[in-house]
Amino acid sequence: MPARAAMAITLPVPARPVAAPLHSACARAHRCWLAGQAHAARLEWPQAASVYARAVALHADAAYELAEAHALIKAGRPADAVQRLVRICRVHPGESLAYTLQAHALYLLGRDDEVLACVTAVPPALPREPLLHVLHGLALQRCRRHVEAVRAFFDALALKIDDAVTHFRLGMSFKEMGMKSEAAECVRTAVLLGLGSSVVVGRGLIAFFEREACRWAEAEAALAEVRAAVQAAPADTPLETSPFTHVVLVDDPLEQRKATAHYALHVAQGIRPLPRVKPVAADGERRLKIGYLSADFHFHATSQLMVQMLECHDRSRVEVTLLSTGPDDASAMRQRVRASSEHFEELRGHSFKAIAQRVRELGIDILVDLKGGTSDTLFPVLAYRPAPLQVTWLGFPGTSGAPFIDYFIGDEIVTPLGHAAHFSECIAQLPGCYQPNDARRPLPRPTTRADWGLPAEGTVLCGFHQSYKISEEVFSTWCELLHALPDAVLWLLRWNTNVQAALQAAAQARGIDPARLLFAPVVAIEDHVSRLACADIFLDAWPCNAHTTASEALWAGVPVVTLRGAAFAQRVAASLLHAVALDELICDDRAAYRDTALALATDAPRRARLHTHLLAQREHSALFDGALFARRLEALYDRMWQRAVQGLAPEALAAQ
Repeated sequence: MPARAAMAITLPVPARPVAAPLHSACARAHRCWLAGQAHAARLEWPQAASVYARAVALHADAAYELAEAHALIKAGRPADAVQRLVRICRVHPGESLAYTLQAHALYLLGRDDEVLACVTAVPPALPREPLLHVLHGLALQRCRRHVEAVRAFFDALALKIDDAVTHFRLGMSFKEMGMKSEAAECVRTAVLLGLGSSVVVGRGLIAFFEREACRWAEAEAALAEVRAAVQAAPADTPLETSPFTHVVLVDDPLEQRKATAHYALHVAQGIRPLPRVKPVAADGERRLKIGYLSADFHFHATSQLMVQMLECHDRSRVEVTLLSTGPDDASAMRQRVRASSEHFEELRGHSFKAIAQRVRELGIDILVDLKGGTSDTLFPVLAYRPAPLQVTWLGFPGTSGAPFIDYFIGDEIVTPLGHAAHFSECIAQLPGCYQPNDARRPLPRPTTRADWGLPAEGTVLCGFHQSYKISEEVFSTWCELLHALPDAVLWLLRWNTNVQAALQAAAQARGIDPARLLFAPVVAIEDHVSRLACADIFLDAWPCNAHTTASEALWAGVPVVTLRGAAFAQRVAASLLHAVALDELICDDRAAYRDTALALATDAPRRARLHTHLLAQREHSALFDGALFARRLEALYDRMWQRAVQGLAPEALAAQ
């Protein structure tokens, strides 16, 4: 998921109160209000809130109270603002701005149900600010009620049709509803209306959504604009780029680093790091404190991969804290992840600064970022430098570009030491594969092709990728295989509402009967792995490989054919295949990829041998050994920490 544009909500300014006679309490209150206005003009919000409070104490005018609440929100005190605003709404029910400010303060606190209740409580006769509809939509988005959110954003646009940011947010709901073409058009409208400093990230999202819709020409046009903007930007300058778009759609690792570096500087603007703390040796009496920071401790690929490793951490060596900023989806995975750690910090709705301060209070030694430049990025937390060592791993398929992150955890294949220039961090290599896996997940249950709507005969080529990974070159290569294998079908995911029609039309344009493309719905993980086992070959994509899905295919006993590239995102499947001793399926150019897939498709005995080999790997490969992975990761943490305790700067750490 691409990083969201950092588009701040602009609050309406409370109305100017009526002036009072010179020597009355009302006049003194008015002078306090004027002083507050002066502080506000200089963005001195704590001081403004203080003098507005004096004005309220002298004369309880609704305008003064609204000004104080507005300043409290701006000063980072939304909880205090809510207390004031609840009273204002009770005493002055005709003040429409009070409901808007209250909804905004509640939204900042992550209290989405209360935002919805606040919107409902507005008296019907009162006019509604466009922002109130926007906040209604944003709260509905966070509650995953996107159809209702769309209606709320349309209500806002009915009052202000040319608001670029509302068009952008409308696009985010269409994106979540699987309507990728519609999402792209909303963001395109926002860019045309003007997104200011967010224009590059807007174009990046257009490219990403168009790729998800498999509208390749439109995607390439938008991506070309993004790349030109990144290439033209002076080095070491803040720029709101779209880092995820760059690392999954661009195959130049140095350009990826430049794009992510601009973004890291952008999110760190205005942040003053906390005072550094001196690393203290961990010994028999003091365990190393590891903090994992993520918004994905629920049913998400990151949790699916790392949950067994978390369960297997050696509690005599490390003290593990999960710092969660994401929703509680009440899933079994959420419960399992929560139970896997000694400490689970629920930080959703907290400010980045508050999260950083909590990391410091907990005395975390090594803070491990599991998000990178994805949606719900936590880069600003790391920019505060709350931990002595800061590491990025697993959640983002490329460098962070961030000067405030010390190490990037990879392995000898995804991050060879010779690729150091691709990373702003020092490379820290794990032995084996950098990706953990869960050997406690369900085994594929026995099913038949008929159970999944597959033909009884012929070769099933599987490409269960998120559709943004299916480039025109990738799809054309798959169509070449279908031409060479007349009995084969191509099995794809119906990932969104656009992909099936788009790919069927693309197949027909390449001389392939669209009926040979079979589309599978998104299903529960147990069903997903079971149906994967019915495929003959998993065809990888590029320049971003299958990552979690590739390991799922191997777990299901399906050989994966991959094309290795220069960037991290295009080396993951090669690392997975190496870990299960199937380097023969790693290719270094498109012709070798096509020839390898074709040879395997026409050799049923070889496929059977590979299937048997992979089933044995479930029991014997380090790839599926969560306990071994935990020991290796702990040893790597120890090496990082020993250098820090000795006062040495981070350096590349080769696998041992």
